[in-house]
Amino acid sequence: MKRYADLLAEALARVREIMPWDLRDRLAAAGDLIVLDVREPAEFEAAHIAGSINVPRGVLEQACEWDFDETVPELAGGRERPIVVVCRSGHRSVLAADVLQTLGFTDVVSLKTGVRGWNDFEQPLVNAAGVPIDADSAERVLAPRVRPEQRRPASPRGATSTGSIGREADEPSPRR
Repeated sequence: MKRYADLLAEALARVREIMPWDLRDRLAAAGDLIVLDVREPAEFEAAHIAGSINVPRGVLEQACEWDFDETVPELAGGRERPIVVVCRSGHRSVLAADVLQTLGFTDVVSLKTGVRGWNDFEQPLVNAAGVPIDADSAERVLAPRVRPEQRRPASPRGATSTGSIGREADEPSPRR
C-alpha cells in the first residue's frame, strides 16, 4: 500500500523545485509567469503571494480544461507559460505540478518550501483584501495545526515504521 510519502517521492522524481529566492527573481523579471496557489480558498484568503491565482487541488484538472464550471482561462490557455505551483509547505504543490505536467504543461516547477518558506525568506504576503501581512502574523496563519487525535499512535516497543514524510513513527512531530 502506498502512503502520502510514497506519492511525494514519486512525484519529486518528475518535478523540478525552486527556492523562494528563485521565485523572487522570476517575479522581478516580470514576463508571463503564473504563480498557482493550490491551497484551499480559506488558506489562500488568509495569506498568499500577491498576484497568484488560487485553484485548489480538488478542482485542478478541470480548471486546466475549457468548458467546465471550474475552468480558469489563464490555465486552460497557458500550457506553454511558465508556472510556479505553491502551497503551504511544498508538498501539495509537488503533486499538483506533477498533474500539470501529465496534462501537457511544459514549464512547471514547485516552490520547495511553500508559502511558509516564502514568508521565512521575508518576502511579502497579502490577505484576501490585498493588504500586506507582516511576517509574524503570516507565520501564525501558516503554522501547522495538527490536533492530538491526528498524530500517529505510538508503536509497540521495539517496532519501527516509517511515519509520514519519512519520520519514524516513534519520533514526535516537529513543533513549529
